[in-house]
Amino acid sequence: MATIAELGLFSGIPQHENFSRLKDILATSEMASSSRPHTWPEGEQIALPPTYEFDGTTRSTEDFLADTDTAALLVLVDGVIRHEHYALTGGPNVHWLSMSVAKSVISALVGIAIDEGDIKNVDEPISSYVPVKPGSAYDGVSIRDLLRMSSGARWNEDYSDPDADVFRLTKAAMGIGGTFDDFIATMVPEVEPGTLCRYNSGDTMALAALVARATGSSVSDYMHQMLCEPLGMNAPGYWLVDPAGTELSFAGLNLTARDFARIGELYRGGGVWQGRQIIPAEWVHDSTTVGAAHLAPGKPLAGGLPFAMGYGYQWWIPEGDRGEFSAIGVYNQFVYVDPTSSTTIVKLSGNRRYGLSNKESDNRELETLELLRAIARRAGQQP
Repeated sequence: MATIAELGLFSGIPQHENFSRLKDILATSEMASSSRPHTWPEGEQIALPPTYEFDGTTRSTEDFLADTDTAALLVLVDGVIRHEHYALTGGPNVHWLSMSVAKSVISALVGIAIDEGDIKNVDEPISSYVPVKPGSAYDGVSIRDLLRMSSGARWNEDYSDPDADVFRLTKAAMGIGGTFDDFIATMVPEVEPGTLCRYNSGDTMALAALVARATGSSVSDYMHQMLCEPLGMNAPGYWLVDPAGTELSFAGLNLTARDFARIGELYRGGGVWQGRQIIPAEWVHDSTTVGAAHLAPGKPLAGGLPFAMGYGYQWWIPEGDRGEFSAIGVYNQFVYVDPTSSTTIVKLSGNRRYGLSNKESDNRELETLELLRAIARRAGQQP
């Protein structure tokens, strides 16, 4: 069986052949499809805007989708599929790697565990649940600060830097240099918690450990019970796992585009799915709004540089007053929600230039946002 290192991530190698079949080439934990599967209603297909505006120029939608190796683009308006397009290795039944879209799912599981009474509240120290070394980064730090990527832990998540901490975390996924639990327990503090939002996949792994220890269940089993089953997921889901069977909770979720859309629609509905409150409405609100000055657009650091979006509880928040929010993963994975137009959009991609540098011209995350905004605005205007 292959390893993560053999995929050649952030090297310019095309990834669409890999991202569509990771459940077949890497170790995974399976989540069964729902016993009561839900089928999305389908409406008349709407056309995408032929162009969009970015960085002062008019750009081609078709060219952008091709240039970023887009395998799936799914647009729902009011919970109805209005546009569905697949290319390369994508397809309606194809599982695709979430990358950091998984972080938003872990946040949902934390919120559910609090609502279920397994976790007291977000102001508790995570070290009350997860064993850490005294004086290490997570010792005494609140769950809220980890949800906000504001733990104060020392961290480098620059994908163009081969010595970045995120790659040490990836080695832990392969059983090199200790386990995930060892990694979390020995993280090093650097700044005062709650003062700096610095994108940190280690924070999400600690939150996943919190879910597992507080509920007495694996992340896979808990997600199946609390999300896959009630949301009526049509296909099985898969988490990549390390040699000990621990989920790569910062990046390793594999779902179909239609099942990723259920997460966005659940949050668009304030945590309600078909009349049932799955996640508390207050949790959805706190997750998708900027709750402190250091989380405002332009304040969070990603790869060491300021990023022009705000941050909630493991969700990104674009600047503006439309109430938009998005789960975002590297290589241009997006679950984007625009409540104003009642639109949820899933974009699954393999942008081969991602991580070659920390420049927008390679990574194209802000440009993706502008395209999705243009799609949402057009979708909301059509019957």
